[in-house]
Amino acid sequence: MGAKQINLKPGEEYITLQSLLKIAGVVPTGGMVKIYLAETSVLVNGERENRRGRKLYSGDEIRLPNAVFIIK
Repeated sequence: MGAKQINLKPGEEYITLQSLLKIAGVVPTGGMVKIYLAETSVLVNGERENRRGRKLYSGDEIRLPNAVFIIK
């Protein structure tokens, strides 16, 4: 399975994990992100992450059970 690239907007330094999950269509609302992270193994650069406000920078790799995202 290939990684899906998520591009930061011009002038944007980072995106939050919550925003990524909503943009990618993994969760429909911000309120569901907290539940999703509590119940699902999400890895950021190989480490378990459960903070929805985690800042994701260019080069970060996010692994979900059925998807991989790379921040560009």
